[in-house]
Amino acid sequence: MNDASASDAARSAKNSTALQVLARLGFAVNGLVHLLIGALAIGIATGGGQTDADQSGAFRQLASTPGGVFLLWAVVIGMFALGLWLLISAFLMQPQDSKRKWARRGAEAAKGITYFALGSTALTFALGGSSDSSSSTSSLTGELMGNPIGIAVLVIAGLAVMGVGGFFIYKGATQKFTEDISVPGGTLRTAVLGLGVAGYIAKGVAIGVAGILVVVAAFTHDPEKSSGLDAALTSLTDLPFGVVVLIVIAIGLIAYGVYCFIRARFARL
Repeated sequence: MNDASASDAARSAKNSTALQVLARLGFAVNGLVHLLIGALAIGIATGGGQTDADQSGAFRQLASTPGGVFLLWAVVIGMFALGLWLLISAFLMQPQDSKRKWARRGAEAAKGITYFALGSTALTFALGGSSDSSSSTSSLTGELMGNPIGIAVLVIAGLAVMGVGGFFIYKGATQKFTEDISVPGGTLRTAVLGLGVAGYIAKGVAIGVAGILVVVAAFTHDPEKSSGLDAALTSLTDLPFGVVVLIVIAIGLIAYGVYCFIRARFARL
């Protein structure tokens, strides 16, 4: 198959009604996951948290809920479909600036791979298994700390995660997220903008803290400090007024979840 045929096939797949519907489902289930993470974070802040405030914790909550397995399968299908749609979009992307093209392609492909990873984790729970993101992250961090190259990799990874967090904050503060959706008018427009700003900034802060903890873990040789999103949110409670900060971020994550539901309806596909 030549390049033109491959591009035509990818374009047909991307524009297919079935894949677009499933990609919108992906945005919706991503919203559900963030609603659950926000609720779990509030539980940590108020002292009632029993489950990790991350994707694994959200999937564990669904698995323990009557009928939750059906939602888990919806998450699996939606995440895989959205990941596929993003990978196809990366392949078809054609900005005039070649450097910009490869940078944007890389960003879209990375997001696609992330959704595939989330879908895989959800699949584990849907099949009756279990997974712990925090333990997996700590274990990987511990293995990398065994040599200087591994520590360097951790520092670079932590800085990269901090960069992703900073991008989310930038995207929320500048309302760049409006490029991804057809923003409705009237009162709904105000609500969408408010949810997007609050949601992106809150998620950016949470991701940024997770990145900082990875760097701290590398320099202190303490893998327990690097346990992903749950550790990042939990660590906030140790700060002055940290509980209040955590609750604000949790509300922001819930706002991001609601925004994802809106994006499922108004996304530009």
